[in-house]
Amino acid sequence: MQLAIDTSTDIASLALVQGDELVAELTWRCRRNHTVELLPRLSQLLEQSGTDLQSVTGITVAIGPGSYNGLRAGVSAAKGLAFSLEVPIAGISTLEAAAYQHAAAGLPLCPILHAGRGEVAAALYQMKGEEWRQLSAEHLTTIEALCSGIAAKTVFCGEFALSVAAELRKRLKAKAIIPSPAARFRRAGFLAELGQRRLDSGRHDDPATLQPLYLRRPAITEPKHEWRQNGIIAQNIS
Repeated sequence: MQLAIDTSTDIASLALVQGDELVAELTWRCRRNHTVELLPRLSQLLEQSGTDLQSVTGITVAIGPGSYNGLRAGVSAAKGLAFSLEVPIAGISTLEAAAYQHAAAGLPLCPILHAGRGEVAAALYQMKGEEWRQLSAEHLTTIEALCSGIAAKTVFCGEFALSVAAELRKRLKAKAIIPSPAARFRRAGFLAELGQRRLDSGRHDDPATLQPLYLRRPAITEPKHEWRQNGIIAQNIS
């Protein structure tokens, strides 16, 4: 039994997968309550599926990009469970999980997450035959710059506002394929499928070193240090 955990954004999701079967899934809008809601929701999922944590043989967790607090809560919980249960863990990009939901389209897939400061986090993936490919890595960009690099029909998925959807359609016309908001709602069942591929191939992560993927450093992690040189006070913010 594999457990998938995604607390990357205001939308959180959990899933239990046994082989090719989705046993149970729970997706909800938790806003910023990841820390207090995650474990109670996990208990609910286990109870509803009639299973327990001892049945879990592998863990997949979405590592970002996304909310600093959300990612910290999800990755910490996943690592703690992997340690205590002594099971392998796989960290998967949140953007990759969002794109994988639409893999059957066969088109290039561009997942988008709001990143603030007028930017979005984006990447590019595509399923070609039976091969799942990453065409461009996770990065920060603007909608204008993102659109300038789109040359073919592309599915835009993930979490973005109606205004972003309107701008994509305005700039790209028929090249922008945008699923409905319900179809873009991120689900841990797809995250579990990606994790199963990774774990089955033996490419699991070390829970001691696995970290969230932050494309921009959280401001609270950048303390300022002052020192005096030749009577001048300087600040180090690196």
